[in-house]
Amino acid sequence: MSAVNRDTKTSAALIALARNRRMQRAMAHASLHRNAPMPTLRSSLGYMTTTARVADDAVALGHRMTVLGVARFDGVAYVLEEIGDDSPVIYRLHLRGPRQGHLVPLHAWYEHSDDDNDLRRRIAKLAPTLEPVRAIPREAWMLSTRIVQRRALRITGPAGTACGDLPIRKFALQLVVEPINVLGPSGRTTVTAFLQPHAQLAEVWGLSDGEAIARVTYTGIPSGTGLTKDTVILLTSGLSMLSGDSAA
Repeated sequence: MSAVNRDTKTSAALIALARNRRMQRAMAHASLHRNAPMPTLRSSLGYMTTTARVADDAVALGHRMTVLGVARFDGVAYVLEEIGDDSPVIYRLHLRGPRQGHLVPLHAWYEHSDDDNDLRRRIAKLAPTLEPVRAIPREAWMLSTRIVQRRALRITGPAGTACGDLPIRKFALQLVVEPINVLGPSGRTTVTAFLQPHAQLAEVWGLSDGEAIARVTYTGIPSGTGLTKDTVILLTSGLSMLSGDSAA
């Protein structure tokens, strides 16, 4: 009986200690920001209904991904990412094994050369050796999204002058691509979206073994009013949790 009472007293003491620590932190925070202006109703509503911008004039550097083809023997698909006028980025999308569904950049190409013309020559040489993919109607699949996590990034200093009082909204956005008729390959991934959690199923490419690769566009660049970014999702018959946010 005494042991039960001792445990009860210990638990109550820990709860009281935690409550006291929270109160101390709240008082310290209030003292630190005692001269700061109170947030206005306009600012609060603005955070819920609009977005902040990183810059007034943003250069259109949206990311666009395409599938070059499949190396069946290696079990990978090669994905090309175009980033405005910058050098393209080549990824391997693993179709099998422990990395199935993951995008892995070809680091070796960029470690030995930073010449844009050399990279494009390598791409042109690689493309004819790959098994081509075929575009199939995207209407056979549906895209559903779910916000896994909400965050806010507040810019301070001269760089944040144009943003006013509003933070930049940041989301961990889960994308799930499933067949309309329930039967068929499906896949999912989680990406980092900025400003607004919007995504769109843009294209689907079919593979020879009945699997597919989907391209999803979302607001992934917090510049200007938000520029688009692509990710590709491997659609397989088995249940899988894929990770396709290559540059988050």
